[in-house]
Parts: sequence; structure tokens; C-alpha cells
Amino acid sequence: MNKKKNLMAVSLLALGSLLQANSIEIENAKVNFSGFIDAFYSYDLNRPDTSKRQDFLFNHNRHNEFNINLALAKVSVEHEKYRANLALQAGTYPEDNYGHEPDNYQHLHEANFGLSLNSENSLWLDVGVFSSHLGFESAISMDNYTLTRSLAAESSPYYLAGAKLTYIPSQEWELAAILSNGWQVIDKEDGNSMLSLGTQVIYTPNERTTLNWSTFIGSDEPDAQRRMRYFNNLFGEFVLDDSWSVIAGLDVGLLQKNKGSSSYDMWYIPSLLAKYTIDKEYALGMRAEFVHDSDGAVIAGNGHGAKTLGLSSNFDYMPQKNVALRAEARWLKDAHNAYNENESSTLFITGSLAVKF
Repeated sequence: MNKKKNLMAVSLLALGSLLQANSIEIENAKVNFSGFIDAFYSYDLNRPDTSKRQDFLFNHNRHNEFNINLALAKVSVEHEKYRANLALQAGTYPEDNYGHEPDNYQHLHEANFGLSLNSENSLWLDVGVFSSHLGFESAISMDNYTLTRSLAAESSPYYLAGAKLTYIPSQEWELAAILSNGWQVIDKEDGNSMLSLGTQVIYTPNERTTLNWSTFIGSDEPDAQRRMRYFNNLFGEFVLDDSWSVIAGLDVGLLQKNKGSSSYDMWYIPSLLAKYTIDKEYALGMRAEFVHDSDGAVIAGNGHGAKTLGLSSNFDYMPQKNVALRAEARWLKDAHNAYNENESSTLFITGSLAVKF
């Protein structure tokens, strides 16, 4: 990392240490301070020539190198009638995933303000940069069943910039409509006059079942070359008992081949994840996934798109509820050698030590 990145990382860690476990109350609003650090090491048995591995992976994407995937310092404000979040970040995740953004945005993980629009506080408007409504995984590795992110997560937005209207009519239902600058962009492309539309429906019939349907319609390209993107994300999370929980997901997307064309490149990604909690300290995670993206709409690979089968196995040790030592073996096999011109498969081992505070 250069001096600027080193300074940012040190600042985040220092801020996180100062704010650890602190919360204060101001004008009937609760102000919370929190942080997260995910340090990792990964070894790719294909032994790539450079430390960075695949361009379509954005988390724990270094070979034979100790590094920080994500260091995060966050302040949030909670009030009956308004809310706000500000989070700064450093690490290989923002370096890889925000590289297309202007420099002043790359260390901005979250910055948004929300206002209640009715007396019941069931209708909220949030504006700014916020986590995407697409997918069942986040950038915080400790919140996910497996250490590395699924190909579905890596192929859809982690964040959006725009406005989100959320309506919660009951404990079972949550509905949202989102206007954003585009498919994981903060700064719009010059010449693009279109805003993108997203929707989300969450149904939680009981404490053990969550069903989600999210959509995205829009384009990131200038008006003269505009290709429309249509995307559906569906998943269900099921807590089977005190030990077992399962996530089943399906992403389906269409990308217009050319402006005004009736032909589309299509991709789909089914995913199945399971988590087995042995006790308070130990857990196992498993994932099976498949990517069909022959036209390279989201995974260009070696110019032939991707038809990828992925399997992974995860072991977690949590000596404290806010500390996780995790190890994962992940195998990917692709019909078009998306990872290496001479290899149809790859196996990599990743370890992480992460803490929330």
C-alpha cells in the first residue's frame, strides 16, 4: 500500500480503538460507535504469478500474502424520527471493489441519513450511500455462513448510492423501493441521464423463516450506448433447529447486447449454503454454487464467459461472540478456464481472524 492507504488504515484502526464499545445519547438520539477488522491469508494452489488472483473476486483476493480484507470504523445515530450512518473503510476489499470510483469515495463504506415519514414510524426515506438490497451476504465476513463470498454476491452490488423508501406494515412484511445511480456506482457515468430502479420484498412468517425477492432495472452506460440490465435475486433462509440453518438462492439477470436490441445476454447463479453450529464456540459452513454466464455478462473470464461449479467447506472457532478464527477450502471448476488459460479448476485455502467491537 502507498503512504495514503497506510495512513487511512492506521486512522481507521485508531478511531475504532478509541470508540470501542462506546455509545452516548444526544437530544434523545443514541449514538453508537463500532468497528470491524478482518485480517486474512489465502493460498491458491494454482500459484498465480501475481498476488491478486481473479478480477471478479473482491474479497480475500490475494495469493500467499497476509493482508487486511476490511477494516471498518462506523458511527450510527438512532432516533425515533431519524437515523444516520457513517462508515469509513480500508483494505483489499475497497481497493478491489471501489477501484472504478473517484479516490474520495473509495474509503466511504456507508454514508446515509433517514427520516420517518409517518406517525407510526413504519415508512422511512433513506438517502446516501448504503448497503445493496441484493443478495444474502454482506461485506462483513462474520455475518455470513462462509468466510469467502459466494459467486452470486461477488457478481452483484454490495453498495448503492441513491434513495430508499422502506415500508414495514407488519412484523411479517417489509417492502422497499430504491432509486440509485446504477449497478454498484456512487459517481454516475458521464452522459448517463438514467436513474436505476430497485425493489425488495421480505416476508418473515416466523422467527425461523425469511423469504426475499429483490430486483434491479437500469443501466450504467452513457445514453448513446445504453444497454439495459434486468436482475432478480431470490433467496430463502431457514433455521431448521438450534444447530442447522440453510440458505437457498437464485440470481437471474439479463443484459442487453446493444442499445435498442431485443437480444440479451443471460446469466443465472443458483446457490445453496448450510451452517451447522456445534456449540457456542464452533461451527461448520458449506456452500455449493453454479454460475452459467456463457456471454460474460458479469464474469468475463478469459473472454469466454463462465460456466463454473463451486464447492467450499468452512470451519469457525469463536472464543468470544465478537471474535472469529475461520478457515475455508474452496474449489472452483470452470468449463472455459475462467481462472487460468491452462487450468480448468482451482483450489485455494483461506484463513481469517476477525473481530467486531
